[in-house]
Amino acid sequence: MKKKHALCLVLCLIAQLITGQQALDELLKRYNNNDVPYITVQELAISKTNTIILDARESQEYQVSHLKDAIFVGYDNFQLEKITTQIPNKDQNIVVYCSLGIRSEVVANKLKKAGYKNVKNLYGGIFEWKNNEFDVYNSEAKKTDSIHTFSKAWSKWSLKGIKVYSE
Repeated sequence: MKKKHALCLVLCLIAQLITGQQALDELLKRYNNNDVPYITVQELAISKTNTIILDARESQEYQVSHLKDAIFVGYDNFQLEKITTQIPNKDQNIVVYCSLGIRSEVVANKLKKAGYKNVKNLYGGIFEWKNNEFDVYNSEAKKTDSIHTFSKAWSKWSLKGIKVYSE
């Protein structure tokens, strides 16, 4: 009986993960054009390449939580000129992320149009990163369980950590 219960539990968890993945796929298809290739959080986490990570969220989001060594570039006030000065090598591997991968696609497209050749969008953004239990850091560069979820409505996509939002 215990084996059946354990098997049922495992199957339910797998079904929930698949359903969640499908829902995220649908959300990203609704908002994105898929002009920028995605990279999964797992691929980024194990990447051995020299990759620059850009955070395309707003300052208050970045201060609460961000990926280690991510460079804040913002979204509303994104300035391409700063990036071209900071990252002159147009062949540089760059991953852009936001909360889920919507704002980051816009910023990544601007980089592509400026001639950057190796730009990727982090699939599921920082929410998916934290959902997979990868570390995030606060403004003091210390690990944190807090995750800025942008708003209460968008917070449903953040399944792990302490949700923080500005509404």
